[in-house]
Amino acid sequence: MSDFPTLRLAVEDGAISFARTFVKSEAFMQLFREGMGLVELTANYLDGEGRSESAALPREVSLVYATESMRLTTRLMQIASWLLVQRAVAEGEMTAEQARAEKNKVRIAEPMLQPTSAEAARLPLRLRELIAHSIRLQERIGHLENQMSQAFAPVAAVNPVRGQLANLQARLGALA
Repeated sequence: MSDFPTLRLAVEDGAISFARTFVKSEAFMQLFREGMGLVELTANYLDGEGRSESAALPREVSLVYATESMRLTTRLMQIASWLLVQRAVAEGEMTAEQARAEKNKVRIAEPMLQPTSAEAARLPLRLRELIAHSIRLQERIGHLENQMSQAFAPVAAVNPVRGQLANLQARLGALA
């Protein structure tokens, strides 16, 4: 089963608008709830149980904990910002064009790799689970962002004559 549901697409001026349809869909609202829920879960963990767990870690592991918790927090703030901008579009508070203009401010960074060092393996299980969930969510949003960006990319005009000429040249070249 795919994380990316099939959606009916809106047609605007002959172009299909994936973005407009998606941000108004139940699939987007599920993604929104998941993302914002993960932000809340992580904040509660880092302020509570995570604080206790980090205090009990050996020094070399606590440094990895601090680094990974900062990366996690940064990743989640980027996700939350992206989700909030998309929801603003869905609710008519912002146009898709304004959202694209905000894209540079609310950029989903390239996914950061999960820690693989021996110290990272010693991180508390709950922190590792939150990191893994945030990375999967970031990858899904990155995929959606690419689809949305492509929906607005100008389509190059196809010249059928050039295609035929290239085909003919390839065939003539094979005969020579």
